[in-house]
Amino acid sequence: MFKKIANVNDQHSRTRKMLSLSLWACVAFSVYLTGCSKEEAISESPVPSSSNAVVTGDPSRVSTSLGVLQGEALADKGVVVFRGVHYGQSTAGENRFLPPKPATSWEGVKEAIQFGDVCPQGGEVGRINNVGDLLPASEDCLVINIWMPSTETKDRPVMVWFHGRGFYAGSGSEPLYDGANLAKRGDLVVVTVNHRLNVFGYLHLGDKAGEAFATSGNAGVQDMELALKWVRDNISSFGGNPDNVTIFGESGGGVKVATLLGTPSAKALFERGIIQSGARPTAYPIAYAEKSRDTVMEKLGVSTVEELQALPMETLLGAVANPVRTNPSFGPIKDGNYIPRDMFVPDSAPSAVGKPIMVGSNREEYSIYERGNPNFGEMTEAQLKEKLVPTTGDRYADVIAAYSESRNTTNPWDLYIAVQSSRFHRGTDNLAAVHSASGPTYLYSFDFPVNEKLKAHHGAEIAYAYSNATSVDNPPEDAKAVEDAVSEAWIAFARTGDPNHPGIPEWPTYNTETRPGMVFDVESKVVEDIRHLEREVWLED
Repeated sequence: MFKKIANVNDQHSRTRKMLSLSLWACVAFSVYLTGCSKEEAISESPVPSSSNAVVTGDPSRVSTSLGVLQGEALADKGVVVFRGVHYGQSTAGENRFLPPKPATSWEGVKEAIQFGDVCPQGGEVGRINNVGDLLPASEDCLVINIWMPSTETKDRPVMVWFHGRGFYAGSGSEPLYDGANLAKRGDLVVVTVNHRLNVFGYLHLGDKAGEAFATSGNAGVQDMELALKWVRDNISSFGGNPDNVTIFGESGGGVKVATLLGTPSAKALFERGIIQSGARPTAYPIAYAEKSRDTVMEKLGVSTVEELQALPMETLLGAVANPVRTNPSFGPIKDGNYIPRDMFVPDSAPSAVGKPIMVGSNREEYSIYERGNPNFGEMTEAQLKEKLVPTTGDRYADVIAAYSESRNTTNPWDLYIAVQSSRFHRGTDNLAAVHSASGPTYLYSFDFPVNEKLKAHHGAEIAYAYSNATSVDNPPEDAKAVEDAVSEAWIAFARTGDPNHPGIPEWPTYNTETRPGMVFDVESKVVEDIRHLEREVWLED
């Protein structure tokens, strides 16, 4: 179905499997059916887009500020897609660890038919060596993908997606993020983004390498900012409104949205954000970043940034990658400059104040992390206690009692999944409580069991937000009702900053008195203080 994008050299096939994402990679993850993420180098001034964006009346050929792009018309969907569009230059060699440089112009017509390279990454083997064709990894990976309706319309809302899988892996080209249905349904423009990851995007070198590398610990976030600047400067050529941009993302992508909300230089580049199962309120402290850097440099046997820049991509990645994630973990850094403070502790960062947000989590978030467990679904009470006492301590009995009442079950496995999911739920509640004092905040819980095994697992809502859940063979029963409720809410929020639409009950903004939120299920409903027993049991006495 998907044709091969690029071949992988036989000599490095094993390495390439670690470095590459299958075009089918997220099929394994999309278990919603099977059960089975120099400062001045960033352009600061808008570049006027062509006022005559569509060339020769062909919506698949568009003139941007840098040149003409040829996309692909998806006639059966009434959508045009532009794949692998560079918003930044290669980050290899002497550009490694530095702020991204904007893409350069070209002559003639440039094809935007194939997805671009993914950024260097490790990852879970089950997601990478599944069936399908491999997209190569390289440091020339600063690309975006754009879906737009094929009919000529101006000032469409724009939704910019930041992919999941933390800050260690992932790409905007994964099938789960196909934006065709969402663009068509919402009459909007959908953009997905690749950006630097792990050691390439978050290695703090400022105190080691001088001012030029002062923001190296947040280079990946600077990539995201540059992508948003590309959108600002060019999206009108695709029928989008650069003054009506919503950023959204799930898991690590949700954390990226939270991070951009706390990034002062990105403030003017988007109007609002949707944080899906990624409500992290803080960035890594400098002390952690320095320790991680020292660990990496010691392991590689290097002492200067020049040596780090000269290393082959595979060698640098090999120092941190493992079959699961990376060691150490990487992510945005509270460096006191580019990210001057935590995003939502103790309150919303000034750059986030006034911006509407949606923030939510899924009922059985943790089930997906146990999907490879040979004893999935089986657990004794003794095993439950052994698993949870290290995190619950002397509260174990109270926690189990609260969750048993909240979930109306005494099944040890179900209680285990529920308690392990609590970090997502508590983070969502806390961020909503903080931001509700600063801007319109809408809280949701996705409770629809998308399959019998994993139920409403981590990532389950993505296909419903993208309006992709019903476009596959044998979708779950009642999937259409849930997809209609969820996708239309995302679209309404992207259009106006308010997710309400005729297909759901009136969804009020969050407040800390009644704590209202939308529960998405076969029959979506507003609930005050969702799972309040689970929330309250974790409160300090």
